[in-house]
Amino acid sequence: MNQPTELSLEQEFHLKSFADQVQHMSREQAQEFLIMLHEQMMIRETMYRHFLRHEWNLDSGTVFK
Repeated sequence: MNQPTELSLEQEFHLKSFADQVQHMSREQAQEFLIMLHEQMMIRETMYRHFLRHEWNLDSGTVFK
């Protein structure tokens, strides 16, 4: 994994589309969206931890930080 992380062309397109949508949001809409996005990121992180524990056969007492 020595390669720098780069976005694919499709990901760059989605990012540009997302940026265009955000430009049209009100401040309140953007704040609500950021809170929702942060929650989804936390859920994804929890799922990754669960999947890794399961895949690596780690006991439930192991703590990831």
